[in-house]
Amino acid sequence: MLKLKAALAVLGLIFLAAPARSQDKTLTETIIKLDSIFFGAYNHCDLETQAYYYSDSIEFYHDKGGLTTSKKEIMEAIRNNICGKVTRELVKGSIEVSPIPGYGAIEMGLHMFHNNQEKDQVPHPSKFIIIWRNQNNRWSITRVISLH
Repeated sequence: MLKLKAALAVLGLIFLAAPARSQDKTLTETIIKLDSIFFGAYNHCDLETQAYYYSDSIEFYHDKGGLTTSKKEIMEAIRNNICGKVTRELVKGSIEVSPIPGYGAIEMGLHMFHNNQEKDQVPHPSKFIIIWRNQNNRWSITRVISLH
């Protein structure tokens, strides 16, 4: 058992040392475009577009707010707490995309959130992971991990 733990620890270090980057340029371009569309809607309070991209079986993990699995609750929180108050800025060049064969892709990157009501606050980069599902040529967000 100890040897297995040591081997897994080494594999973990190898994984952390070598970030995954998609070799599929088309997939990466697709995910970057989807990110732009989704977060453009986020920044402009286009709730219809955001709801379109969120899967009905969404799991949203937030390191401060916990887990939310209700699309309706997520949309209400965006309407009440984000619209007109917060905008998201992608850290340019930070997106990494990894394919998930038979499912879709994982998008990882850095972004900053600007509080438009408290302009003296300085935003800082935070990590995010989005799992995109491609089903019948329709992309949707099934999982989000948001770390601040």
